[in-house]
Amino acid sequence: MTNTGNIKSFVLRSGRMSRAQEKSYKAGGKYIIPFSNESIDFSRYFTNNNPLTVEIGFGMGKATADIAEANAGNNYLGIEVFRAGVGKLLWEIEQRSLTNVRIVEYDAVAVIEKMIKPFSVSAFHIFFPDPWPKKRHHKRRLVQNPFAKLLVSRLIPGGYIYMVSDWENYADEALAVFSVIPELSNPNGLSFADGISWRPMTKFEKKGLDKNHSIKEIYLVKQ
Repeated sequence: MTNTGNIKSFVLRSGRMSRAQEKSYKAGGKYIIPFSNESIDFSRYFTNNNPLTVEIGFGMGKATADIAEANAGNNYLGIEVFRAGVGKLLWEIEQRSLTNVRIVEYDAVAVIEKMIKPFSVSAFHIFFPDPWPKKRHHKRRLVQNPFAKLLVSRLIPGGYIYMVSDWENYADEALAVFSVIPELSNPNGLSFADGISWRPMTKFEKKGLDKNHSIKEIYLVKQ
């Protein structure tokens, strides 16, 4: 088993849910999969064997819902600990009548390590993970070698990892981490990917652009 050490995929944030989000959260039990210390068959929750995409830290969930709505033939598992975000995505699911989205409200590292079987995921989306901008906190960043290896172990051959960040030094660091994993191929050589048209803009992306941050995209495929 890959040793991910004490990496955490999140920092706990406070946030107040709107009445609609709180109502959706309380009523959304059928869309939430409880954390388990054992691997599970996700097709049981989706009632089909469609390809599974896992999104790590979906924030308020609008981009997740947009992508899921546009790709009804794929299943989407969102992992998030921010309760207001979970409530918002549940509201999106309800408003759009989405049937291909499920949520695990728990730390993504533990979910991927414990719940997800090897060779079972078609794609991982990591959109604007916490950059831990202070240098002394860089060791807390999610994308480090042990976690990258864990993701690769869960991907099917031909599956992809798609990461986006507006923190250039984090993006450089992550690209370097992924580039030394022999099972991964970068269609862009050793470079960042061009903007991928089907990914919707997120709230975090807009904030980054407002601060004149450049958006860096990493797209890699498992051999």
